[in-house]
Amino acid sequence: MPLYPLNREQSWLLPPTLNDLIPGDHPARFVAEFVDALDRMVWAEMGIDLEGNPLGAPAYHPRALLSVWLYGFMTGTRTSRKLEIACRDQMPYLWLTGWEYPDHNTLWRFYKEHRAFMRGLFKRTVRTAVNMGLVDMAVQAIDGTKIAGNASKDRTYDAAQLQRLLEKTETAIKDLEAQNETGAEPPPVHLPKELADKQRLRVQVKAAMEGLAEEDKKRVNLTDSDTGLLKASRRQGMVAGYNLEAAVSHTKVSEAGKRNLVITAVDVGPQQSDINELVPMLEQSEGNMETRTDMSLADAGFHSGPNLEACEQRRQVVVMPEPQEKALENPFHKDHFVYDCNSDSYVCPHGQTLKFNRMKYTRSTLMRQYCASGTTCRGCPAFGNCTKDHRGRRLEIGPHEAQLRRHRQWMATQEAKDAYRQRMILPEPAFGILKEQQGARRFLLRGLANVRAEAILLATAFNLRSLHSWWKEWSAERQRTLICSVRAANHLCHPAMNWLSDVSLGESAATISAVAS
Repeated sequence: MPLYPLNREQSWLLPPTLNDLIPGDHPARFVAEFVDALDRMVWAEMGIDLEGNPLGAPAYHPRALLSVWLYGFMTGTRTSRKLEIACRDQMPYLWLTGWEYPDHNTLWRFYKEHRAFMRGLFKRTVRTAVNMGLVDMAVQAIDGTKIAGNASKDRTYDAAQLQRLLEKTETAIKDLEAQNETGAEPPPVHLPKELADKQRLRVQVKAAMEGLAEEDKKRVNLTDSDTGLLKASRRQGMVAGYNLEAAVSHTKVSEAGKRNLVITAVDVGPQQSDINELVPMLEQSEGNMETRTDMSLADAGFHSGPNLEACEQRRQVVVMPEPQEKALENPFHKDHFVYDCNSDSYVCPHGQTLKFNRMKYTRSTLMRQYCASGTTCRGCPAFGNCTKDHRGRRLEIGPHEAQLRRHRQWMATQEAKDAYRQRMILPEPAFGILKEQQGARRFLLRGLANVRAEAILLATAFNLRSLHSWWKEWSAERQRTLICSVRAANHLCHPAMNWLSDVSLGESAATISAVAS
């Protein structure tokens, strides 16, 4: 079999065009189409002037810089130095920049100055998918995943540990100062590095102690004070990191028989528990889509009486199991006690009456306590199973007991059971793609505001991956329709500023409906 000749100094007879460098359905092309479809209103929202400054040296075009960052987040390249290298030796980046070579300082300054305003890009990806009818509105799932921050868990301290660290630091500073006493000689111009480091540590520790007192926190990390000490996984154990919450929906089945995922809401916080994030995620998802899914799924970490009450007020159908479902199997669970509203009492399965006794606080919640007769309970055949208290069985009824009982009845239906089986195939694969393919096993920035901006850009890139999988299967006409939908999303996000766009909302909507039909 003959071999191709190897000549690394081969010159081109005719230089290729940039369009010859990457395939026509390459994801970099879709990123460029998405960025080019953003109108001046969106760039102004991010604080970017597309006209540039007529004075000084020419600058790199913002379209190129934003495209580089979006494509980098799609493919797991999320640092400015790696992107600088990619812009010099990887064809997709060379195509995106028009054969320019932005350095890492330029890329970092652009990202640092404008990342806080990129939430609008995420919203536009969601709205574009909804406008095109790609999102399955039947069901969405909400869940959280723990992601390590840019900090070591070993630098997380409570108040007592901070006090001991401060005492050790003060002792070390005194020893170093004694070692560097110069007598009659003039003092050194700069402090020795070790002494300067200890003094900076002392300032850090004192600031952390003040922060613990002011914010009523139990622990603080000296590297990133906004992180929480969270249990990530069995392999990772405890990490200093953040809890990323996301609402995820399926797309409809594509022409190739594939089904992708769309993140419709995302947020980040330092809390271990998900319990306070259900309603904010539902509200954000509905605001981004401007519509509501028929049913929302959540795991037992979101279950609480206040959440169920809020969902009832919103008329939001939610499928959510309880943390301790085995307790419901007990034949003497309080759900088997019948309430009599006329006498404000409960009747147990054996006919014993439990009368209202008093109000009491249990875990900071005001509860109504109902008690049975101790004499009757001790003579009951269920004594020892129903209760072992010689004073008789007691029930504690919280303010959301009615919502809890109605939700248990709903969860016992076959419809709810069938719907909940879909939960594992929605957020878990999305988190897997974020971590494995987009490199989000650790946040690179520090501080809650910066980490939130990083998470939003990750979710934006995730949605662009899903939209690209549809885009590459379509004809050129339908591809143009998707870009028209991006322009329409610009208007829908800012309906009062339609005059700024190059394509009117009416034209975009007409094109979308014509091709979709």
